[in-house]
Order: sequence, then C-alpha cells, then structure tokens
Amino acid sequence: MEVYKDLSNPASKEFENLLNNQLSKITIEEGKIIEGKVNKITEKYIFLYIPNLKSEPVLDINELKSMGLSEKIKIGETIPVLLEKIEDRNGDVVVSASKAQKIKGWDKLVEAYEKKEPIMGKIVSKCKGGCIVEHVDTGSLMFLPGSQISDKPLKDISHLMNEPQKFALIKLDKVRGNACVSRKEIISSFKKEDKAKIIEKYKIGDVIKNAEVKGYSSFGCFFNVNNELDVLVHLQEISYSRVNHPEEVFNIGEKHNLKVISIDKEKLQIGCSIKQLSPDPFEHVENYELNKVYKAKVVKIIDFGAFCELEPGLTTLLHSSELSWTKKNVSAKKMFKVGDEIDCVITEIDKDKRRIAISYKQAKENPFMIFEKKYPVGTIIETEVVNKNEYSLFVSVKDLDIDAFLHCNDLTYLNNGEEELKKYNINDKIKVKVLEIKAEDQKIRVGLKQTFPDPLDWFNDKKINQIITVKIISSDNKGLTVRPEGCDMDFNIKKNQIAINSADARPSRFTGGERIDCAISELELEKRKISLSIKLLEEIQKKEALDKYGAEGSGKNLPFSSLSEDLNKKKKK
Repeated sequence: MEVYKDLSNPASKEFENLLNNQLSKITIEEGKIIEGKVNKITEKYIFLYIPNLKSEPVLDINELKSMGLSEKIKIGETIPVLLEKIEDRNGDVVVSASKAQKIKGWDKLVEAYEKKEPIMGKIVSKCKGGCIVEHVDTGSLMFLPGSQISDKPLKDISHLMNEPQKFALIKLDKVRGNACVSRKEIISSFKKEDKAKIIEKYKIGDVIKNAEVKGYSSFGCFFNVNNELDVLVHLQEISYSRVNHPEEVFNIGEKHNLKVISIDKEKLQIGCSIKQLSPDPFEHVENYELNKVYKAKVVKIIDFGAFCELEPGLTTLLHSSELSWTKKNVSAKKMFKVGDEIDCVITEIDKDKRRIAISYKQAKENPFMIFEKKYPVGTIIETEVVNKNEYSLFVSVKDLDIDAFLHCNDLTYLNNGEEELKKYNINDKIKVKVLEIKAEDQKIRVGLKQTFPDPLDWFNDKKINQIITVKIISSDNKGLTVRPEGCDMDFNIKKNQIAINSADARPSRFTGGERIDCAISELELEKRKISLSIKLLEEIQKKEALDKYGAEGSGKNLPFSSLSEDLNKKKKK
C-alpha cells in the first residue's frame, strides 16, 4: 500500500473531496428511515445492502408479505426501513420495514390533514363507540366514531365492512399518534355539492308544488321537496292565524304548496311560506260577525279539539269545550274527520291578536233552554237511570240528550236516603219532579220524593207544645224512633227527652209497638226541622197540675196540712 506523506498535493486534495462528498450523501443515524437494497434472498430472510453499515440488515419475508410488499422481494429492489439500532448486543444491525411504513403513513396522514384532503381507508372491525379504520396506503389504524359513520342512523353496517372508501381526517394527536376520521363528512360534502346545484334551480317567488311534511320543530315545519331538498317554513309563515306549534296545523306526510321567500346560497338554505300563497284574510275580517253561523272546514284534529278553516289561510281553533252542550271531555276524533264542513258560531274576533274563536255547540239550540221551556220547574217527567255513584243518580230524558242530577236525599222523605239509593239500578225507569234548572251552567236537579205527598204536611195545622199520639217503632241506647198517627214519617226522641227524672229516661222501658203521647218541642216546616219530646209533655202536665191544684206538694200528707204554706209560696211568686 502506498502511503501519501504529502497531503497537500493536488491528487490528495481531489481524493479527499471525493470521499467527503460520498460520505455526506448517506447519513447513518438511529431512528431514521433509510432505503435498503435487496442483496440476497433465502427461504425465510432478505438481506439488504445499506452503505456505511458494517453488516447487512436482515428482514423476515413474512413481514413483507403481511405488509403487501411481496413485489419487493426481488434482487435489486429498494425497501424503506427504520434503523432501530446500528449494533445490538450480538453486533447485528436491527431494522424494521413495518415501522417505517407506519411512520411514513403518519406523515401522509399529517399532510392530508393539513391540506384537508380525504384519504382512502376501510372499516376492519367494530369497537366501543365506533369502528376501526385501516389506512389503505400505509396500514395505519384510525378511529371512526359511531356518530360519524353516516349522515343518518344505520342499524347495520355490514355492507361497509372491508370496503375501500373515502374518509375525512377530523382530528390528529401527534403526541399519542392517534387519528380520528369521518365518513359522514364525505357524504355531506357530496350532498352539499349536489344541494348547491339543486338550489340554483329556484328563485324567490317560485311556487313549489306538493311539498311533503317531513318534521316539526318549535320554530317551524320542515318539508321535503321531490326527495332532493328539505326546506323550512317558519312558524310565522304557516298561517295568518296564530300558531303555537306546527303540529297544530300539519300531519306528517301531508302535501302542501309552498312559496319561496328567501334563498341563502352560502348556507344552502331555502325559506318558504304557505300563508303568502293567499291574501291576508284579516284585512277583511270585519266581514265576519259575532254570534253568527258560518261554514268551517276541519283541517286538523288534535287532543283538545280541532283546527278549522273559515277560508283559505284563516284558521281558527275549535276547543273541545265548545263541541257539545251535554257531554264533557268529548273527543273531536269521534265527531269529525279531516275535510268535514261544519256549522259554527264565531264567539270572538281579535284583529290585533289575529285570533278568532268559534263554537260548534252554539250553532245548535241549547238543549237546556229547550228543557226549561218544555219542562219548567215543578213538572213531573218520565226518566231512565243512566249512571249512579255513592250519593246520587243521574237520569236522562228520552227526547233530549240531557242528564239530570238526583241526590239520594231527594229519593225519600225518610232519613235513610243512602239506603234507598241501593234499590235503584241503571236502566230503571222512574218518574221525577223538576226542582231546579240552570241552563247557563248546564245543570238540572230533580227529585223523586217530591212526586209524593210530603209527610210533613201533616204538621201544617200543628204548633209547638201541642200534644200528639205516636207509635213506638224501635228503641236503642240513643233514644226512641216513633211515628205520629196519620203521618208516614219517622222521628227520633232523644234519650234526654224521654222523662224529667233521669232515672226514668231509659229507652229500654219501651219494647216497641206502644202508643204514647208526646209534645212538639220544635216546629220549623221551612227548614224541615221537627222535634218531639215526652219530657216536654210531663212538664206541661206538671204545670197544669200546679195551676189546677195550687201546689206541687198538695196531697202528700194529711188533707190541707200544707195547703196554706203552698198557697203563700204561690202568692209570693
């Protein structure tokens, strides 16, 4: 070997420059991706040539095949690898083709994310909250949230599995190396392009025919136009009448004509109106009069009534309380169907609030008024029991669909009205007397006992302290139940009213069936309040004895033994 002692000569300088240029082209550093040339192939391994390395790196053939790089397994092909270690404990060079591919793939993802370009991927598996997507070019795995799979809910995504398709990168975490993609954005972008072309066809003032009601919101109603475009009709553009919610006017699936009133090409939105297809009816609302009958068309039936149209664009609410004079909580669904024309009376017109109220029942004569004319108070009528509760009966009149109220206290003049109520059943026919009519409140009160003579009439010629004869019906610890002779009504004599002497005030003294005398202690026929007393009779008789015989103690001893004393006491009194 020739040793150059003089390195300053031109030949040495030229050799030094060539060597430095060659070494500067290849930088050997761990963690870098470098190109390796296939130098040798065996059954299991591939040997690479990389300049400036002291030994040949080795790759597993199966690793390359799993990466889809089978075409690279040829002498002279170059394969990018990650230089993990220049020399391990065994003195070998450690490289990885798969890690190099992932790093290059991440760089491609970062580039696509920054340029907002879509990438090709395929859904390879499902996971909690979404799916795993594999990048077709590099094999990198990315997360696809369930909400980003499609622009509408999908119950089954089997048709999307392992199919190459475009995805949009929506999030990258460079520190953790995580990527999040969206299929929904790709679909929406295509639809956005199509939607822009569709909107170009419309201009303000156009009339859209047969748009279908698609859905509601608190601020308006959405319509589908020819299955290619959704448009909004704002709440204020639905009707000239006041509308609280679109469901008051529309049903899903209905078709209506719309007028285009606004177009926003940036937001790709079209605003429409229904009410502007017809003139404002409130401009001539003075043509309508209160309490007058008009024809109205039922356009929608709801739980609390129905919406009716007096003329196109003039919609008003018919509340369920205005459906019937006689029935409460009546359902409009059972009375009408959409499209029916009915007679109604306008009960309110408020032009400032743009509100009109109507009544269906007031277009018919109030049956309670008819009842009052036909059956005034005091009339006895034939009725049928239609309902019953714990304290009353409800009876109906044949020729009028009206229920009258019959309280148990008006069933009998006796005191056991609730017991009497048990005798009656639904469909029983009874004659009753009209006691009270309140036509405005739709209330009628009738009575059964009033159709019979009033037992209290027996007391019309009686007065307080008058002595009457009664028959004892029964007795208990509280007193006696008695019935005056000639009267069909029972009365109670309380225990403290049986005798003056408390020792004699025992109901058990009487067995029942006896005829005894008693006095009337209280008599108020207007309040139907009458009280009887045996004690009062004794007091009256005692007073009469005193008046007749002069003293209470007369006759107790010898004749006239104390007469002068008693007479003196009486005289002093």
